[in-house]
Amino acid sequence: MIRRATVLFLAALLPLLAGAGQAQAAGYRYWSFWERDGSAWTYATVGPSLSRPADGDVQGFRFSVSEDSGDAAKPRGAAGFDTICAKTPAKDGTKRVALVIDFGTPADAPSGEKPPAGRTACAQVTEDATTAEALASVAEPLRYDSNALLCAIAGYPAKGCGEQVATDGKDSSPAETAGSAGSAETAEDDGGSGPSVGLIAGAAVVVVLGAAAVWQVRRRA
Repeated sequence: MIRRATVLFLAALLPLLAGAGQAQAAGYRYWSFWERDGSAWTYATVGPSLSRPADGDVQGFRFSVSEDSGDAAKPRGAAGFDTICAKTPAKDGTKRVALVIDFGTPADAPSGEKPPAGRTACAQVTEDATTAEALASVAEPLRYDSNALLCAIAGYPAKGCGEQVATDGKDSSPAETAGSAGSAETAEDDGGSGPSVGLIAGAAVVVVLGAAAVWQVRRRA
């Protein structure tokens, strides 16, 4: 009798536990910042306002929806320095930085907006220029929020900045931070691959209420 009551009680709570996990299934819509390492893209560890690339470096930006750096989409398209900067000769006192700008897919675009075609550009800037300055020289207008998070490149998107997006692609709530290397501050991996807070809390509720149910059944017996 006790075992049967406990099983039925826990079975009734399983949908609540599942819902707790699903409620946390969301990402952020933002511009991520990347650096080219040989033939591969690596997620930048600092924001474009702190990064100071060298002559010959290749850097990229990708607009997409992702939970954290672990599942962020990488820039697409040609990424070779010799190709992007082929028509920009070296000049004393300057450096050349190859930039790949990927505006993302329609699925990741904010409601009512269409992503422009991706582009590449060779930014020729002063030797001490940051990536943000290099980007501004070839892809204005740029837009930042009050926390120095990069919100728009070449005016895209027209509004919004690091907003939280539910799994169905709809905006759910503004984000305090997108955890993006697109910020001027150092980016930190938030360990998004681990269990969500909602899932842990839901499991705790099941354990506590399940124990209470067993106690009640035994008391009545």
